[in-house]
Amino acid sequence: MKNSFSLIFFSFIVTLNAFCQQEQPTDTLKLDGVILEPKKNSPERMPEIKQNILFSGKKNEVLHLSKINGNFTTNNSREIFSRIPGVTIWENEGSGIQINVGVRGLSPNRSWELNTRQNGYDISSDVFGYPEAYYNPPLEAVETIELVRGGSSLQFGPQFGGMLNYVLKRETKKKFSFETQNTVGSYGLMSSFNAIGGNFKKFSYYVYNHSRSADGWRENSEYTVRNTHAFVEYRFTENTKLSAEYTNMDYQMQQAGGLTDEQFKDNPRQSLRERNWFGTPWNVFSLNFDTKINDNFTSNIKLFGLIGERNSVGFTATPNVEDVINPATNDYANRRVDRDFYENYGLENRNIYKYKLGKTNNNLAFGVRLYKANTQRVQDGRGTTGSNFDLSIDGRFARDINFTTENVAVFAENQVKITEKFSVTPGVRYEYIKNTGEGRFGISNGNDIAFPDKTISRSQPLFGLGMEYKFTTTNIYANITQAYRPVLFSDLTPPAVTDVIDPNLKDASGFNADLGFRGTYKNYLNFDFSLFYLSYNNRIGGMRQFVNNDPTQGTFIYRTNLGETVNKGIEGFFNLNFTKLFEIDKPYGNLDLFASVSFIDSRYTDFRIFNTSGTAPNVTITETNLDGNRVENAPRYIHNFGLSWSNNNFSSTLQYRMSGKIFTDANNTKTPSANGVTGLLGDYRVFDLSTEYRFLKNYNIRAGINNLLNEDYATRRAGGYPGPGILPGEGRTFYISVGAKL
Repeated sequence: MKNSFSLIFFSFIVTLNAFCQQEQPTDTLKLDGVILEPKKNSPERMPEIKQNILFSGKKNEVLHLSKINGNFTTNNSREIFSRIPGVTIWENEGSGIQINVGVRGLSPNRSWELNTRQNGYDISSDVFGYPEAYYNPPLEAVETIELVRGGSSLQFGPQFGGMLNYVLKRETKKKFSFETQNTVGSYGLMSSFNAIGGNFKKFSYYVYNHSRSADGWRENSEYTVRNTHAFVEYRFTENTKLSAEYTNMDYQMQQAGGLTDEQFKDNPRQSLRERNWFGTPWNVFSLNFDTKINDNFTSNIKLFGLIGERNSVGFTATPNVEDVINPATNDYANRRVDRDFYENYGLENRNIYKYKLGKTNNNLAFGVRLYKANTQRVQDGRGTTGSNFDLSIDGRFARDINFTTENVAVFAENQVKITEKFSVTPGVRYEYIKNTGEGRFGISNGNDIAFPDKTISRSQPLFGLGMEYKFTTTNIYANITQAYRPVLFSDLTPPAVTDVIDPNLKDASGFNADLGFRGTYKNYLNFDFSLFYLSYNNRIGGMRQFVNNDPTQGTFIYRTNLGETVNKGIEGFFNLNFTKLFEIDKPYGNLDLFASVSFIDSRYTDFRIFNTSGTAPNVTITETNLDGNRVENAPRYIHNFGLSWSNNNFSSTLQYRMSGKIFTDANNTKTPSANGVTGLLGDYRVFDLSTEYRFLKNYNIRAGINNLLNEDYATRRAGGYPGPGILPGEGRTFYISVGAKL
């Protein structure tokens, strides 16, 4: 039975609750008074200092998941991030196993333009070599989501997108607590989240397990996923504590693959791939030491690590190529197997020193980071002709390459308060990064083709400046911070043997700038409006060249730095509580209207490509500069509107998302290709409805409908994983969930 324990656990909590109430007389039933707070505004903003980090002058948002409605079971990022303006989302399957988000026109591909963290430590494959986040925690286990935009680079890293941090739940009040949430839904969805936690003398602990499975909205998209997490903390004194945590995830997901545009129009639920699978066993661990040395100095040290894999097997041809049985062999074609093995370790130290300069209090944040990562990448293995998740191969992998990353960073930011209301925060970060690669790039006639040993070392200083002026409950903020993106492993690994890598390949560099006004007004308005400017230099790509500069001798792809992009725009959010505005919330509850809007202009300012026409020897070479072309996967606008009503027991949110059309390649190709890999993707409009009813103080029922009007839409095209072609978003689905916290 698929996840049958989900119902067993809920029946168990009824018995557990009766046990907790056993001291009551047996002839009467006494219920605790129902004192429940209605859901409040979210997002909020970080204070000036939190956990040895300075946030003054930085654009940031904090989502308290307990204060919003949404489908947390399947990590529906469209609902969860709706209150944060400018967040682009890729929806290529409905499992929620991977959250793909980007900001300000940057690619959402596995959140790789963001420094992605859990409880403040890294969870992506390799921050500076392969920064893709194959893991994210189940949102039923998350207390808050913190997003700091590009100005975060000085304290977290140089990423253009900024920092995304999932903060997990903890039990801080009781000696023992038990939480459970059990969900069923469309297309075989069954999910169970169960957690225990508590405090006992100097110890704290929290353990959860989340298991979920479904057949999927599309054909050939079934999945099973399990997340397990354990946390323990010991407090030596009121000011000093040590904690340890460990997370293990494993999943198996069938990949439905992409479609051509004609196939998508005919039936977006169809799939032409039933033999494609994906899985990533993931292990993340951390030791965390916090101490307050005196009233002016606090320190934190994190030791963290990651051991994980990326495994895929499938028939990887474009969707206009059928995966059929070969009459000559009476069998399917052999599938391709690709695997990565990750082993990363790091240490981060963060400190806050408070001091007086004249009559004002100032804050200095400083620290150091040490990081080492190893990736073994084996690709293009000759897999089986079967249909199950079988990673065995015939012979050797064509590619077998080892990549390593070494990183040392030091950083400091100093908040100088000119007055009690106005502060200036200059900062600096110094990065040393070393990437190496060696191994086998291919096999030809039984002989190994060596991967050219690569060692790239660089030292990169980064500077930034933030400012903030406070009024009573509002403030004006501004910042400008340098950013950069090191050459990635995928840049060092050409997709074909004949490709050539520029030996002088440069890292991407640029900066982020913000100017905004945010805060709250009385008790009914929460807002944040800002302008942004993002410069992204030295983007890397492939450019056609000629052998010996002679068109008659053939061509090859030369991977080099192609050009620059500029992303600029407006981001705005407001939440208006009508019933508090008119002072009628007491009898009528809370009626909130929220909106997050963003207008994004993302363009290439310099992007050279070379084209050829004719046949040898009469070949014409033309150079085109795509100056003015729009950046791929960057919509012109992303708007979210929502209406929420809540009282002490019930809350409901109706949300509407609008996202503009996108080009899926730098050439801004409008007409879809025959294989579905390139072409314009149209804008889309999606409604979502989520509700929650809380009763008997500790219990809840949640329900919702995603894509209420059953809109056919797509947010991305793929050239490879998870299957070339257009990838449909999910149609209408529903869920209902029953839970308790005792």
